[in-house]
Amino acid sequence: MPSHKDKEEMIPNPAPASAAATAAQDPACSASPADGSPAEQIKKLLAEKEELLDTLKRRQADFENYRKRVEKERHQDRQRGVEALVEQLLPVLDGFELALRAHDEPAYAEYRKGFELIYRQLADALAKQGLVRIESAGKEFNPHFHHAIERVVTSEHPDGTVISELQPGYVFHNRVLRPAMVRVAAHPAPAGKREI
Repeated sequence: MPSHKDKEEMIPNPAPASAAATAAQDPACSASPADGSPAEQIKKLLAEKEELLDTLKRRQADFENYRKRVEKERHQDRQRGVEALVEQLLPVLDGFELALRAHDEPAYAEYRKGFELIYRQLADALAKQGLVRIESAGKEFNPHFHHAIERVVTSEHPDGTVISELQPGYVFHNRVLRPAMVRVAAHPAPAGKREI
């Protein structure tokens, strides 16, 4: 019959198995002296922390740039929408100007005042949105702002000067929305030279 001491030897000791399981579950517990001293581990953790902070800062900067880009695109979309509407209203503005020039008779004085008021309200509303009329008459011809419909041979005006405006041009937020249609002065060719 085995003694009490022999029975103890036969029963496996559960402590080493549970210690091994704990070590497998918790990597911090499995650190052996070969992994480095606590100072080296702290250094490694601090480096990881710095790397994570850098990543976080980059992500925040990326998000801020994304937010600004989206805001800029929204503003540009709104401006394009307003620009399209203003462009469609230009013929209405032209119609008002033609109607105001057509009737100078005293019989239409009251009618004209009301028309001028409506025209002024429309022009002011468009100006508040950023519409600016291109001043053409008497200015030097500029192909960026003017569209020459006719060259008038004359020596009364300097060569290349806009004599008259057939249709007004407009700029919207520093961009030409519609060039002005104009007549441009051209000096007569000297008698010895023929114009080609």
